Amino acid sequence: MNKNTQVRVDLSFTRNLGNFESIKIGIGVDDFVRDGETVDDATERVYKFVEAKLISKTQEVEEELNGNK
Repeated sequence: MNKNTQVRVDLSFTRNLGNFESIKIGIGVDDFVRDGETVDDATERVYKFVEAKLISKTQEVEEELNGNK
């Protein structure tokens, strides 16, 4: 595999706030395929990272919206 091969994962979550308002949280990461990885392996690794960050940030925003922070 070419050491310069990149993968990119972008995920977003949109929450309807009511009254025609919404909030969108988006996270994306670019990374290179590492030694010994396939493109699929690298994509899965980056996806898991981005997914975990999106969940964490979504929970933070939910807490702020609910006045818990």
